[in-house]
Amino acid sequence: MTTLPSLARARVTGAYAKTAVETARQAGADMQRLGQACGLGDLHECLPESIPVQGYVALLDAAATQLADPFFGIHVGQRMRLPTFASYGLVLCTCADFRAVIQQTLRFEGLAHDLGRSEVAEYDGVAHYRWHSPWLAVAGARHLSESVMAGIHAFANWLAGAPVPVIDVAFVHARPMEVPLADYQRELGVPVRFGVAVTEARFPAAVLDVSVLNADTSLFRELTRTAEQRLLARQREAQEQPIVQAVRARIQALLTHDAARLPEVARALGLSARTLQRKLAEADASFSDLLDASRRELAQQYLGDRSLALTEIAFLLGFGQQSNFNHAFRAWFGTTPAAWRAAQQARS
Repeated sequence: MTTLPSLARARVTGAYAKTAVETARQAGADMQRLGQACGLGDLHECLPESIPVQGYVALLDAAATQLADPFFGIHVGQRMRLPTFASYGLVLCTCADFRAVIQQTLRFEGLAHDLGRSEVAEYDGVAHYRWHSPWLAVAGARHLSESVMAGIHAFANWLAGAPVPVIDVAFVHARPMEVPLADYQRELGVPVRFGVAVTEARFPAAVLDVSVLNADTSLFRELTRTAEQRLLARQREAQEQPIVQAVRARIQALLTHDAARLPEVARALGLSARTLQRKLAEADASFSDLLDASRRELAQQYLGDRSLALTEIAFLLGFGQQSNFNHAFRAWFGTTPAAWRAAQQARS
């Protein structure tokens, strides 16, 4: 499984968090008071592109408390649909069956959030969808686990166009003593267990071969390629120091103007060239390496766009001549841009 970033860097996309915000709003929550309670500001305004995991967990807990709804997390999960998983939901709609859906979920769930990571195992005709989260000790995290498992089931039902059978659902946390087990099972619609080693849903393994309703498999390769690029950027964002992210973004903005050089980038960031070099060294990075990596990644992206001629791509990458681009590309990938593009097109 992919390692999660630290809690300080862990994020949830605004699209994913919006389902929780809308659930609270429609239930009659005081949105100003709720925003203050979870440290997310005015929830009447559009959510930012991402919010801290701590803020999201606090949002679920504060809404459950304010609304006196012990099942608020479940109610959030039950409302999850394609817009909730906007970052990779469309990829799942191009999968032929649920086995492929789960494979792509494991691959791309980090695009939606850093709340946890999934795994799937099969034993004796039973599939186990397990969800691991390091944040379960955070106050109110039971609503997080319950929203995730309810959301997985709700979205699976939506993809199948019919109810997907589930044997039972189990949670790491203990059942709140004031909430009867029968009420939990009524809300989730399946048997529920508590106090287990790992949060999981069990279902017949035959479900993995159920077809996705109206799946457009012709778009699978294109959408997964885009999702891979987004995932790479997201992983880098979680791991890199802010100065490295800022330099990378400035390099990409200045490449087409043939101005992606150290003095110009430093000036754009309000620093001297020497100060920028020192800050990058402290972050275990260098300007030349970032420039090279940016060109390499953008080259692959541009070559996937068949409308761009090789000369245009060379220009977009800040190469004065096509031959310079060809030389750099061969150093990166051991082949020419034209041969690389042809090979990619043959595979698609």
